[in-house]
Amino acid sequence: MSILGKTAIITGGGMGLGKAFAKRLAADGANIVIADLRNAEASAAEIDAQGKRAIGVTTDICSEDDVARLAETAIRVFGRIDILVNNAAYFARTKEGGFEDIGVDEWHRMLNVNIIGTYLCCRAAVPHMKRQGSGRIVIVSSGTAIKGAAGHVHYATSKAGLIGMTRSLARELGKDGITVNAVAPGLTLSDGVIARGVTTPGQMDSQRKSRAIPRDEQPEDLVGAVSFLASADSAFMTGQTMVVDGGSVMV
Repeated sequence: MSILGKTAIITGGGMGLGKAFAKRLAADGANIVIADLRNAEASAAEIDAQGKRAIGVTTDICSEDDVARLAETAIRVFGRIDILVNNAAYFARTKEGGFEDIGVDEWHRMLNVNIIGTYLCCRAAVPHMKRQGSGRIVIVSSGTAIKGAAGHVHYATSKAGLIGMTRSLARELGKDGITVNAVAPGLTLSDGVIARGVTTPGQMDSQRKSRAIPRDEQPEDLVGAVSFLASADSAFMTGQTMVVDGGSVMV
């Protein structure tokens, strides 16, 4: 229970992977702040009903004002920010045709959410972590950043950028007692992926066949890695990317 009494912000925690991360960190003993455009309060209420402390804050991570309010709310309610899980992301459907058919507007949206939004959340949380002399930042990247993804060039590019951000922040913040690590999932069968129709049965079958463990990846397959990176057990580990995808990518 190394995070007992700590406060964790999980972006994109209203559904899918983020909701699974929030539930796991709550079970580990953390106070939970769920940030999402939708379902933030409902997701927090589910955790609160299980006897854990959780609040939801409706947040657009691309808005500087929203992100500042998120951090201020966490401090006002719980008094500290110990853990930041940057999970919120934009994931577009596979495009017909080549990379040149992806519009510039969609590139901007992808990079704005996945890169700038993550940066804004880190910028808001880090000053509080510095004052405490400790903190854990976990950034959710993707296996596509390592192996590429035809039809999702903009997505893979944004997730590769997050690995660069992870390593650079780790270099900068280590002296302040703050670790920064990333997890790189494979295509995960979360309710968000299902609801948004971002994949096809053929793509899911291809993913299964690419893995040493040939089955669908579930949100529960990732929560242990995030729990570890959020805890004292990973205190001397920073700037790293943990690939959790059943052995599709091996590094």
